[in-house]
Amino acid sequence: MTPCQRCRKPPHACVCDLAAPRATRHRVLVLQHPQESRQPLSSAPLIPLVIEGALVRVGLSWPNLSAALGEPAGPPSAWGVLYLGKKDQPPHGPLGFVTRDGAPAPPMPLGGLVALDGTWSQARTMWWRNPWLLKLKRLVLAPGRTSRYGDLRLAARAEGLSTLEAVAETLRGLGEEPAVPAALESVFTEFLARWARGPA
Repeated sequence: MTPCQRCRKPPHACVCDLAAPRATRHRVLVLQHPQESRQPLSSAPLIPLVIEGALVRVGLSWPNLSAALGEPAGPPSAWGVLYLGKKDQPPHGPLGFVTRDGAPAPPMPLGGLVALDGTWSQARTMWWRNPWLLKLKRLVLAPGRTSRYGDLRLAARAEGLSTLEAVAETLRGLGEEPAVPAALESVFTEFLARWARGPA
């Protein structure tokens, strides 16, 4: 079956009928590993259906944030990146700012968010291939729940969320309008339901 050109999902799982992009206070940029772009259950393509101006860039490396964004990004310090963290890293609440050493850092207003989309191994590869990410503020999630993927797609860690869920949780923690993360989660839930039902 030819996937939808917009959400890249098979016809029976397409959720483009639910698309209603919302303006947000935070830009969202997803850097997607090429192998993840071929994963039919990937959640990243659903994000632009909900967030106006959200971008999903497929690749391994970009020279800087502006190149990844495709336009001037402003100061990197105004952007945050969802950091992989360490398995033994203590949580700092649902969303925490951390230093390069992993110590708690004071929260600060951000204009944009970068998320790495792929398996843990793929995301680590992208992290090290894009040294400009070190200039961004580091954010660590401690969601306290498991992914809506359930048994459809197992995570490397019990607390691992899909990229869409991680973006939703982060935006919620950054004080975005509650309707935005709620809409992301609603679209993802419906996508999984349609996927599970299979073709008609």
